Amino acid sequence: MNALEQMEDVEVVAVADPVKERRDAAASRFGARLYEDHTALYDGESKETLDCVFIAIEPTAHTDTETRAIDMGIPFMVEKPMTMDLKQADEIARRVEEIGLITAVGFQDRYLDLMEIVKKEVDTHPKGGLVYGAWIGGIPGVWWWQKKSTCGGQLVEQNIHLLDGLRFLYGEPLSVYATCSRGIVTPGVDASAEYDTDDHSTAVIRFKDNVTATLVSGCYCQGVRPNCGLVITLKGMILDYRLRNNLIIKTPGETRDIDRQVDQTYLLDRAFITAVETGDKSLIRSPYGDALKTLKLGFAANESMETGKVISFE
Repeated sequence: MNALEQMEDVEVVAVADPVKERRDAAASRFGARLYEDHTALYDGESKETLDCVFIAIEPTAHTDTETRAIDMGIPFMVEKPMTMDLKQADEIARRVEEIGLITAVGFQDRYLDLMEIVKKEVDTHPKGGLVYGAWIGGIPGVWWWQKKSTCGGQLVEQNIHLLDGLRFLYGEPLSVYATCSRGIVTPGVDASAEYDTDDHSTAVIRFKDNVTATLVSGCYCQGVRPNCGLVITLKGMILDYRLRNNLIIKTPGETRDIDRQVDQTYLLDRAFITAVETGDKSLIRSPYGDALKTLKLGFAANESMETGKVISFE
């Protein structure tokens, strides 16, 4: 809403939210029509043309939220992770592709100026090397984070941003092997009594051209956050990307520290809106079908945690 409010060519005309306080706040802010759920919104707006919808709901709340939009030919932007049901996601991706519907998924880091610099350096330097990635912190307050069945674990729910960043930089993975650990966070003390997700996990992901990435996730480090982001080692260069903050580039002759200059969330939303206005899908860096590949990589890592096996994509 913050991003849309800055766009003179956008009008928020309808909001669906089961929480009355949020509905009332939206009405006060935008003068929008209010609905208690997406079904009422789609039914209530069916005689009018909605140019697009933003679907920002918890991972297990996806029922026919997307398929109703597809039925009505309405482009949609959906938050990550798009669902906990890969069969459902496959069906949505298939139908979107069939009708050529404009879609976007909230992988905001693809629109980040720092990530564009990293990609340029990775693409122009000799391939090969090690990548270390980390997203370590505390437990977010949202309810679905407390159970792996409702969030997919931290790798799928939160660190999926860096997982997607690796695909953005290196393409499709060859394999993933992952482990996880529990016992640091005490349910009912450090988290809700229902907490049963991973305290930390480590995924080793192989890409082509001799690139191996180690991506760690941890939610037990409440109040003290270490450096999060990606450290990429190239021949004669180190790219130290500090999550959504700055990029340190080290070479034998110099060290450069580049601060973030853009609002990547705004740029994601702007790209989607402009794509809807113009029909130019190339503006969108993470359409539904591509984002699904990142989600499947996250679930493959979970499968590896559960089975102890390397999951191969070759």
